Amino acid sequence: MARLGMETGLVDRAVYERTLARFGEAGVVLPTIGELKDPSTIPPGIAARLRDIDPDAAHPLNLYRVHWFNDASRRGRVATPAAIELPPELTGVPARIVLALGNRFPMIRAHKVLAAYGCLAPRVVTGQFDPTRHRAVWPSTGNYCRGGVAISRILGCRGVAVLPENMSKERFDWLEQWVADKADIIRTPGSESNVKEIYDACAALDRDPANIIFNQFCEFGNYLIHRVCTGAAMERVFRALAAERPRTRLAAYVSASGSAGTLAAGDHLKQALGARIVAVEAAECPTLLYNGFGEHNIQGIGDKHVPFIHNVMNTDALVAVSDHATDTLMVLFNTEEGRRYLTERRGVDPALVAELGNFGLSSICNLVAAIKTAKYFDLGPDDVILTVATDGADMYGSEIRKAMVRHFGNRFDAVAAGETFGRSLAGAGVDHMLELSHVDRKRVFNLGYFTWVEQQGVSLEEFQARSRQSFWDGLLDLAPAWDAMIAEFNAKSGAAAKLS
Repeated sequence: MARLGMETGLVDRAVYERTLARFGEAGVVLPTIGELKDPSTIPPGIAARLRDIDPDAAHPLNLYRVHWFNDASRRGRVATPAAIELPPELTGVPARIVLALGNRFPMIRAHKVLAAYGCLAPRVVTGQFDPTRHRAVWPSTGNYCRGGVAISRILGCRGVAVLPENMSKERFDWLEQWVADKADIIRTPGSESNVKEIYDACAALDRDPANIIFNQFCEFGNYLIHRVCTGAAMERVFRALAAERPRTRLAAYVSASGSAGTLAAGDHLKQALGARIVAVEAAECPTLLYNGFGEHNIQGIGDKHVPFIHNVMNTDALVAVSDHATDTLMVLFNTEEGRRYLTERRGVDPALVAELGNFGLSSICNLVAAIKTAKYFDLGPDDVILTVATDGADMYGSEIRKAMVRHFGNRFDAVAAGETFGRSLAGAGVDHMLELSHVDRKRVFNLGYFTWVEQQGVSLEEFQARSRQSFWDGLLDLAPAWDAMIAEFNAKSGAAAKLS
């Protein structure tokens, strides 16, 4: 599986030496996976310099903020990752539903920058990516391409974003400010569901040896960094919640499928705490649930295929959420009338309501899926469901305006707010859910054959190896190997010594 980012040895010494020189001149120091898992281990000299660095700047030291432990200003660190626990007044269930905040990450205000780093760092230290010659190509349906472009700019190379043309205007506005050339924003046909069209564009780009494709759907660096870093961060959140309530248990970890990177945290949480792993997709495109297809607007969760890095055989349940729910709840959470309804009619704490802007479309999808999970498994007040708020509403102002017109005739009042709450929160049921048997898992696993073996050229042996948990657990050995290579690379570039 060499081409899927699993190398732990030097591939091209000439590339390696050129990259050392570039990073030494530019002062780029690469954080280890261990440092991003536990930022308290970041060298004091780097931590001190970070205080004066704008978290939204294309500054090399912002690589050391690519973790879950940033504070609200994103300039300092906290002991426990920021998370919001939602009350029963909002969720309608007694279980404790908690969303970790992805908008605390630097540069893109979304956690996908962690995935981008997890894919790129191994390629750098093994001599496979040359920032002096290569273009980094980032296929995405959401924030991953923004994370990749941000890191590419830090490294002084060209980052190319490949994403569907119908994604939110805010994404494209951000990209235009960060790419070296607007031609490096490649718009593919369709919207959230059109992943195949992204793959086709990347296949054409891949014919040029100057382009290196960082395909998050099949790069094991994406899986590994989320299992190690996001998994540990979610465990820290849970242990803080359970500190004063000894009967508390982690009942489930819920995450939209997407590239399946974030889902990898579930492997850690199942191993450490016995949590169920619940994968989420759009009801309008229920690929995993029903082998279905379709179009939807839950931006950032991708579908119509099974990601290569999805550990299907360790997934416990599937749940589908409608984009009608995510669109309309985005309006409810981000309009004055909606917030007034929640506080005055539903008794939700105004301070909590003010925090709902931390939830973007896929975050709301995870929220609704968590409610459905709580109802399906009859979870109570000692049960915690952890999930992720991948980004905030600031990426979706244009989508809120569209939803106002599409669903409410551009008039959102108290009646519309009540109907939205009743339909999409109080009315969230256990429809479109499946608790997976072994046979169900095999069916979903086998579905991936058509994408990866028939279309993308993965060998049958490579494909089938992923059906064993030992394969996924074996990937953990990559982290210390890569960290050793990162430490050696930093020492040779000389950039680290300047910051000590």
